[in-house]
Amino acid sequence: MTVLPSPDAAPAPATAPPSVCTCFRMRKLSRLMSQRYDQALAPAGLNLNQYSILRRTGGRGRPLGEIAHELGMDRSTLSRDLKPLAAAGWIESAPGEDARQRLLRITAAGRAAVERAMPLWRRAQDEIDQGLGADGIAALHAQLDRAIAQLQGEAP
Repeated sequence: MTVLPSPDAAPAPATAPPSVCTCFRMRKLSRLMSQRYDQALAPAGLNLNQYSILRRTGGRGRPLGEIAHELGMDRSTLSRDLKPLAAAGWIESAPGEDARQRLLRITAAGRAAVERAMPLWRRAQDEIDQGLGADGIAALHAQLDRAIAQLQGEAP
């Protein structure tokens, strides 16, 4: 015989609305932010991921793993995201210090793409900053930095 809970009993945590889930809210914010930046960067022929990768790929070359770590991506995802950038001639690969290491380097064409995209990115950034206000941005950045540090095991 199945026993049903009393109608007066507090609801089980699993019945809470999805909006109270921190991950849900962060993913929704992330998607909205990505959409905003993707729309802003589209006239330059870039999306936010591509712009971020190009901005972090130095002229002297940086190891793939270093860039992936900085972006919070795994190497295989970054490798997949690099293919259209390489096909466009915006990045190139160079030998590293040992035979196993490859360095990613932005090309002159990649720097030109970043230069075209930078004012578009800046405009989107300014719109978001204005919408949230200086205090809101400062609080958001502080909270995000704490969360990132905690999740990476760096928080006290």
